[in-house]
Amino acid sequence: MARTQGTTPTAPATPATATPARKAVRKPTAPRQPSKAAPAAPKAAAPVVPEKEAKAKKPKLVRDSFTIPKDEYAVIEALKLRAVGLSHPAKKSEILRAGLKALAGLSDAALRNALKAVPAIKTGRPKADK
Repeated sequence: MARTQGTTPTAPATPATATPARKAVRKPTAPRQPSKAAPAAPKAAAPVVPEKEAKAKKPKLVRDSFTIPKDEYAVIEALKLRAVGLSHPAKKSEILRAGLKALAGLSDAALRNALKAVPAIKTGRPKADK
C-alpha cells in the first residue's frame, strides 16, 4: 500500500472489554524545608531603587445616615451657595466635615455652649408627611 504525504497509520482498535489503566494517586506531602547541612548561598544585594513619591495612605471611609431638621438642612444648602460665591464649590459632606473641624478647635466651654444651642431631636426615620 502506498503512503501519501500527511497521513499516518492508525493503531488497531482496542477491544471494549479492556480495562482502563488506573491513575496513580499522589498523597499530599509536607513542604520541603532546606537542609540544615547545606549552607545557604549568599544573596546578591538588591539594586537600590529610588523610592517614588510616598503616597499618602487614604483614610478608611465610613458611610452613615442621620436625621436633621429641614431648617438646618437648608443651612447646609446656603453654605454650599456661599462656597460657590467664594470660588470654592463644596459638597454637603465637605461642609459637614469643615464644621466638625471647627467644633474640634473650640474650647470645652465654647463646645458646651454650641451643643446647648442645638435642640435635641427624636432619632430615627421621620414619619411621612400626608
